[in-house]
This record gives sequence, C-alpha cells and structure tokens, in this order.
Amino acid sequence: MKPVADRPRLALARPAQHPLADTVRKAGWTPVPYAFTALKVSSAPPPIPFEKAKALLLLSPSGARVASRRIPAGATCLVQGAGTAEALGREDLTIQLPAEACAESLWELVQSLFPEGGAFILARGERSREYLEMAARGTIWRMHPWITHREAAREPFPPLPAVSGVLAMSPLQAEILAPLTTQVLRFAWGESTRAAFERCGTPAHAHCEPKPSLLWAMLAQHLNKEESPC
Repeated sequence: MKPVADRPRLALARPAQHPLADTVRKAGWTPVPYAFTALKVSSAPPPIPFEKAKALLLLSPSGARVASRRIPAGATCLVQGAGTAEALGREDLTIQLPAEACAESLWELVQSLFPEGGAFILARGERSREYLEMAARGTIWRMHPWITHREAAREPFPPLPAVSGVLAMSPLQAEILAPLTTQVLRFAWGESTRAAFERCGTPAHAHCEPKPSLLWAMLAQHLNKEESPC
C-alpha cells in the first residue's frame, strides 16, 4: 500500500474518524473531511401517533438526532447503522440493528421481526432514495414517511480542498459538486446520486450501492486501475 503522504486524497462529507472515512483509508486513499452541506430541521409532526406504529425506522444519524427528543420511552427503533443508534443518545429505547448498514438490510430486519406486518414510522431526509417505501408498496408492511430534515448547501460555501476525487453521498451533494469537480474524479454513493451527476452533465467515474464494503471495493479497484502500467 502507498505511504500516507503519497495516497490520493478524497473529499467526503464525513468527519475524519467516521467509519466511512476509515473505509476510505483501508481502500488506499486519504479521506479529507469536507462539510459543504448543513442540516435544516423540519418541524413536521410524526405522520401517525407513535403508539399506532410497530416501530420507528431511522435511516441516518441526522434523522436520529432530530427525532430523538420526540420518541416516547420504550419505543422500538430499527436503525440503519451503529452511527444512527449512537446519534439517538437514548438508553430507554429498544434498538435493533440490521446485519449491514444499508436500507436493504433494514428492510429484511423489518420483515423478520414483524412477519405479521403493520404500520411503521419511517424517519428520513427530504431527498432520501425512498427504497423502503418502494419495497413495502403493496405489502402488509405500511411505511409512513416522517420528513425530519433536509440537506442544504452551507452559507458561506466552503471552497473545495485540493483533492484527487470527491465522494457525493446524496443527489444534492452531487448537484452541488458537479460544477466544481470537472478536473477530479467523481464517485457516487448510490444509484440516485449517480443519476444526479448524470443529469448535471458530469457523469460519475464510478458508483456503488450504499454499503461500506462496496465503497471499499470501488475505491480500491479504481486505485489499482490508476496504478496499473500501460
């Protein structure tokens, strides 16, 4: 593996000690935290009373932080990953995590824990990829979306650091980064993020489904490709 000083730098909207930053390091890149979006909290109430829901589903740390103070003690929360569970900051909740930190695995957990179906509150961002709603459509598992927050560009906007590539984690991030990254590599986290780059006329050089293991594979493969002799 290359020495740290020689590794390509990848900008991503995650802190240096975030698990995804660790994944970037393991793939042979140097993660560069780039906080160019901010959380805008919604005041919308839950779509149904908590007592009428079998469980609350939480897709991200941002949604967890917003929802935390409104969740009644003893509620069952199915969270997409350990970071989301930690963001809740509550010890009086029943928290369940899927085998992998992705919406697909969370959907499998819902079906496994609640084979009888029922109503669920789905806390998510304004522009999430809506995988769970689509997966549950027409089934006995009824998803009631609760839009807890939205992502917006920071003001004032921070300049892009000196990097070899960027990782867009959402369609909005891709739209913001598209005009800034014509001279660097563009990686997309998820199909909807890849499509956002495409719509902006700056296609992603590679994309992966939103799983840490696939992010590692994508970045490692691209690094090996760049290092291969002609």
